[in-house]
Amino acid sequence: MSDDPVAATRAWLERGVIGLNLCPFARAPHAAGRVRIVLSPAASPAELLSDLCDELRALAAADPEEIETTLLVHPGTLADFLDHNDFLDVVDAALAELELEGEIQVVAFHPDFRFEGAAPDDPGNLTNRSPHPMLQLLREASVERALEAGADADAIVERNLATLRRLGLEGWRAVLAADAPPGR
Repeated sequence: MSDDPVAATRAWLERGVIGLNLCPFARAPHAAGRVRIVLSPAASPAELLSDLCDELRALAAADPEEIETTLLVHPGTLADFLDHNDFLDVVDAALAELELEGEIQVVAFHPDFRFEGAAPDDPGNLTNRSPHPMLQLLREASVERALEAGADADAIVERNLATLRRLGLEGWRAVLAADAPPGR
C-alpha cells in the first residue's frame, strides 16, 4: 500500500470497502466523484478540530450532487486508537456547536480500530480499520435514503463479518496490496 495517505485511503476505499462490498452505499457516490478525500496536516487534536469544523461547514454548504461524503484523513494526530476514540466526544460537541446534528454524522476509522468488547485480532474490527486515522463526514440524508430503499443494516453487518472472518487478517492485507486486483 502507498505511503501517500490519500492514495492509501483511495486504495482502501476501492479495494476493501467497495471491492468487497462492505458498504453497498459507497460504490455509486465514488463512481460519480462525490467522495471527497481531504488530508489534514493537523499535528494536534486542536488543529484537527479546526480542520474538522472547516470540513463540516464545507460539506453542509456543498450541493449533495457534488459532494456526498468527506473522508478526513489525519495521519499526524490521534495515532493512538483510544485517543482517537475519545476525540469523538469533541466531534459530537462540534456537530452541536455548528448545529449540524441530524444533518451530518461522523464515523471513525483507524488502523487499530476495535469494537467495544472485541478482541484486538477479531476480523470484525477490520470493517472500521483504515490505513490512517480518519473521520468520515456523512450526510444523514444519504443514510436515510439507503434505509428507505430497503437497505438492511443488520444484514450488511452480518455479511461483512462473514466476509472478513473468511478472509482473515492476511486475506484483508492481500486485498489491499497494490498487486492484488480490486475486489479480490
